[in-house]
Amino acid sequence: MKNILLFLFITAFSFAQNSNRKYVKHEIKKEYLELSVNDGAYHIQLIPEGVQTSFIPKGEKYDANSHAVISLKKVDGTLIDVQDKLLFSYQDFKVEIIKNPFQIRYHYQGKELLSEKLGYFKQKHAVLEKVKGNIIADSTEVLQFNLSTDEKLFGGGARVLRMNRRGTKLALYNRADYGYETHSELMNYTLPIVISSKKYMVHFDNAPVGYLDLDSKKNNVLAYETISGRKTYQIIIGKNWDALVSNYTKLTGRQPLPPRWAFGNFSSRFGYHSEAETRKTIQKFQDEKIPVDAVILDLYWFGKEIQGTMGNLEVFRDSFPTFEKMVADFTKMGIKTITVTEPFILTTSKKWEEVKTKKLVATNADGSPATWDFYFGNTGLIDVFKPEGKAWFWSIYKGLADKGIAGVWGDLGEPEVFPSSANTVAGTADEVHNLYGHQWAKLIHEGYRNDFPLKRPFILMRAGAAGSQRFGMIPWSGDVNRTWGGLSGQVEIALQMGMQGLAYMHSDLGGFAGANLDDELYVRWLQYGVFNPIFRPHAQEDVPSEPVFKSDWAKKLAKQAIELRYQLLPYNYNAAFENSQTGKPLMRPLFFEEVDNEALLTKSDGYLWGNDFLIYPIMEAGQKTKEVYFPKNATWFNFYNREKYEGGTTHPIAVVENNIPTFVRGGSFIPMANLVQNTENYNANYMTFHYFLDEKSTSSSRDFYFDDGSTVDAFEKENYEIIKLKAQNKSKKIEIEIQREVGKNFQTSIKIYTFIIHNIESKPKKVKFNDKKTRFTYNKKTNTLTVGITYFGNQKEIIEIISQ
Repeated sequence: MKNILLFLFITAFSFAQNSNRKYVKHEIKKEYLELSVNDGAYHIQLIPEGVQTSFIPKGEKYDANSHAVISLKKVDGTLIDVQDKLLFSYQDFKVEIIKNPFQIRYHYQGKELLSEKLGYFKQKHAVLEKVKGNIIADSTEVLQFNLSTDEKLFGGGARVLRMNRRGTKLALYNRADYGYETHSELMNYTLPIVISSKKYMVHFDNAPVGYLDLDSKKNNVLAYETISGRKTYQIIIGKNWDALVSNYTKLTGRQPLPPRWAFGNFSSRFGYHSEAETRKTIQKFQDEKIPVDAVILDLYWFGKEIQGTMGNLEVFRDSFPTFEKMVADFTKMGIKTITVTEPFILTTSKKWEEVKTKKLVATNADGSPATWDFYFGNTGLIDVFKPEGKAWFWSIYKGLADKGIAGVWGDLGEPEVFPSSANTVAGTADEVHNLYGHQWAKLIHEGYRNDFPLKRPFILMRAGAAGSQRFGMIPWSGDVNRTWGGLSGQVEIALQMGMQGLAYMHSDLGGFAGANLDDELYVRWLQYGVFNPIFRPHAQEDVPSEPVFKSDWAKKLAKQAIELRYQLLPYNYNAAFENSQTGKPLMRPLFFEEVDNEALLTKSDGYLWGNDFLIYPIMEAGQKTKEVYFPKNATWFNFYNREKYEGGTTHPIAVVENNIPTFVRGGSFIPMANLVQNTENYNANYMTFHYFLDEKSTSSSRDFYFDDGSTVDAFEKENYEIIKLKAQNKSKKIEIEIQREVGKNFQTSIKIYTFIIHNIESKPKKVKFNDKKTRFTYNKKTNTLTVGITYFGNQKEIIEIISQ
């Protein structure tokens, strides 16, 4: 058996070589190893995260400009030149260059990751090949690699395929898929990223349209195909899944921490036709006492009709006569207002003559404004790559911010329609198409940094590129159908995107497209949304998306879900902080937890929410039981009834109407806030910590991050507080230590904390706080102990639960 496996391994990596490429010479440059071959040169640069490799064909110059990578840190690699090969290495990573026959292979910790097959080559096409109606080219440039036979592949952006995307050829062309359900090969975020189950990632650092072939011909070949641009890729490594994602986001930038209100509930639909309707809706939330933090205005804020008005980008006073006062009134209520904008300026809009005269839109080959028809009318497109176009567009956002608008919604940014014949200052439509949303988010991010440096922006975008997370982009999964089929793919999308750096991927809760009135579907989608990065119901107006307009049954259950979302704010905010510092996704595949379980590599029916929640959404109508697998190396507790489950086991869980199967890791602390109607009333000085005692966990600790929810770069400015909890489970007592770390610019105060300890099987003899006996309650029915303390913030304060 060993000999057979070895033969297969060698077949995958070594027998397929580029016999036409010949080694000529090599030279160590300041930043990289230059490797000359007969048809060009390689630049191979070792970096702490792995390696960057570029191929420069003869007659071309190296293009160092990357939209995705923010910096490459130089490391001092070691080069060994033996008779038939070069070995270029740094720590556990090694590039092996076979001189004859020529080949490049990549190794990590003594194991081969992948190798170039033909490497770079040009491919001719007999006929023009198209991606969803858009011409690519009659020839493309390809980077081709060998894969091992057993590895699973993830990546390629947001799609509904399956977790293991090996065996597919994926178009790289951002495009909306209206009303998608259980299968969608092409969506709004198409990223040239491949992630292997062997814990390496390949990022093809290039923007023009093309393809990502994940062994579609089942011949163990990975290929990146594009019409033009850089022939550069990074191979990123990590000792585990967390480290892999951390290394990728270190290269491409990490998501800034959003404002705290972004983790609340949104009132949104397509759309509110008037100021009166908007006010009435928000008042309904107030009357029903359903928490809400923001209201989103779709395109009716600038025009009465859907068609013919896009690009007006100014308040339509007939419908919103006192717009500024409405926004100010909402602000006083603690509710933020967000307006939609699109980059399309219709030729019938109020802004067309201005942008045409100032030459701010994409052009035809002769320099005239490029226009075309699409659903909303005849249009041009703002050239966000042009400094003048960028400045003009930002002036729109600055004007809205000056009116009190708290966030940006950028829609149709794929761009939805962008003919190949159009041009921008940065290149042709097909060269910049996939970069458009990225550049759009960048101009808003930079605008806020320059003009509103004390304000955290909220930037909701439908399309982007690798690295867009560093601009604070909040992605969503597009116009999903309002069906169970639409819901079924949302976990896959979010998990895949989180691994690719865009950890705030979420969906229009309840579904967007269609007039399907299904209260059970709506409730289950919102219950799933509690454990999503963003909680934002949104839909076409045929069936209201807001819980206040639902049936009594659906409204009651939706309200419960929203209230839980608000109570979990400190936990969710802490997960978001962790993402901002490490890149670790908020939603995590189960194989992050149990790395040796290959069966989990293809699963997306459950996931981890932060570090300590295990979530299994309900994806079928009328489902009575849900089969749940509990990852190894932990004991898990049902969050609602505290029933205990051993890790490494599978159980059928009875499904109830008022929540989805939700479990908590044994030994963890879960902070919960007092219920508020919006985050303006949130007070982190009053908190309940649930500790889930697990006899197998003798010691556990958790840190929880707090700040004012609005200061930009609060952690870096030392305007924060971290509460550090540590539990020790000893033979006759349980100790809970409480400490805090306070940034020098943070105004801290006394805390009123309640600790609820679960899974205590008998009433303790006494409870002490800082060596003084303190009052407590014990519930024998639920095996829970409750103790309240006043925490003054001394160096270390201790709760002791003494059994004898």
